[in-house]
Amino acid sequence: MAASHAWLKDFTWEMVTAQNAVLCQAKNALHKPTSEGFEPTKALWEASHAVPMRLDAAVDLCRRCHRMAPFCFYNGNTLASIIALVIRKLNLAAEQAFVVRSLAGHIVAGVATEEEVKAFREFCDSM
Repeated sequence: MAASHAWLKDFTWEMVTAQNAVLCQAKNALHKPTSEGFEPTKALWEASHAVPMRLDAAVDLCRRCHRMAPFCFYNGNTLASIIALVIRKLNLAAEQAFVVRSLAGHIVAGVATEEEVKAFREFCDSM
């Protein structure tokens, strides 16, 4: 049975916003909330991020928030970096951690194949 845990509880909306600011600054991109996506995404994140859920549900929350485009730039990178930090806390072997982070990042970005999504769910089921 897959473990439910509050995977994202330490990542407040302020931290998500700060992570986006850091990524934008590194690439000389505008860090600014979008007029349509910021507030709905903030509301979804604040209502959901501290709730115990499966790891694949946490990844899906990051994917959904990315799709809502709360920031002008680097939405996917922001949320993928957050889930990568979560996965780092699992203390997996280096090779497995790389694969799991890659799968999760592809899911967050919305570019994962069905095979990748299936492999990630199987990993989550094994936890």
